Amino acid sequence: MSQEREQEFRPVNQVLGSQPSLGPIPADQILPWTVIALASYFIINGIFGGLFQEEFQKWLWTVLMTGWGIGTWWILTGGRSWSFLSKFIGVPAWTRGFARYQSLLEVNHEAKNRKTKRRHRRKRK
Repeated sequence: MSQEREQEFRPVNQVLGSQPSLGPIPADQILPWTVIALASYFIINGIFGGLFQEEFQKWLWTVLMTGWGIGTWWILTGGRSWSFLSKFIGVPAWTRGFARYQSLLEVNHEAKNRKTKRRHRRKRK
């Protein structure tokens, strides 16, 4: 009986189905975080670099801006990234639909036709 039970169970690789990561950082977050860090570095040191008198202030603001950007991105896309990023799927270019014809010369053309048709129907009765 014990041999039959051992044959029923198969060993399973526990890594199957798990999300790849680099330590505690999810792999799908590495590229956006790098872009956020580089952008904040260039914004603080390139554009606003002359406003800071000390080098420490530049790096402090760079780290704060990078942390804010990474935190925001992780909150929006971490775990269930499809819930936020699926909102940006493009709308199809072709749709089915029919527009009613409207004359540029007479706006109430259909209303006038309806009134005349009703008058003729009333006269015939």
